[in-house]
Amino acid sequence: MPRVQMYCTAFCPYCAMAENLLARKGVTPVEKIRIDLDPAERDAMIHRTGRRTVPQIYIGQTHVGGFDDLAALDRQGLLDPLLENA
Repeated sequence: MPRVQMYCTAFCPYCAMAENLLARKGVTPVEKIRIDLDPAERDAMIHRTGRRTVPQIYIGQTHVGGFDDLAALDRQGLLDPLLENA
């Protein structure tokens, strides 16, 4: 299983939905990077992704985006191959 990283905050329903979707795909654990606890991590996320919202998800070296992007990949049948090949 590939390394999955997720930039998140403590109270984020989209983060929870992303983690649940990944868990249904057999991805556990998800490496959570809490940007609400460390402002430097927030800055790193913005620099790395170009985005300011959470979650921001990486599967291996691939930036998937947020929950909506992750769910869209799943609906298109592209998430499973990404998880297998990362």
